[in-house]
Amino acid sequence: MNTPEVLFVCVHNAGRSQMAAALLHHHAAGRLTVRSAGSAPASEVNPAVVAVMAELGIDVSREFPKRLTTDAVEAADVVITMGCGDACPVFPGKRYLDWQLDDPAGQTAEQIRPIRDEIDRRVRALLAELVAR
Repeated sequence: MNTPEVLFVCVHNAGRSQMAAALLHHHAAGRLTVRSAGSAPASEVNPAVVAVMAELGIDVSREFPKRLTTDAVEAADVVITMGCGDACPVFPGKRYLDWQLDDPAGQTAEQIRPIRDEIDRRVRALLAELVAR
């Protein structure tokens, strides 16, 4: 049986997609392959995002923004976009979800926590659906 692969995509791959990938990776405990990428990657992961993830015991300090590639989209079973617009290539047979979430760029840890918690809620629901198959 193939392990399902999920790709999270946002513009800078410095906030939302990094949180989503880290949370899904954490909760999936090896049951899924998880990646993240950005259509225009930033130079580093948002330090406030690193801080709010550390509050949950999840270390993203060694992560770095990655460029979205056609190969990453082709490899994924589920592609979840988070504000990347038309930058994400679309392939027939892939499942696409668009999660409308506030961008944590320029926000404080206090403002980012609700975004993180909403991502966590959606990630847990996605995981339950994917492992039930």
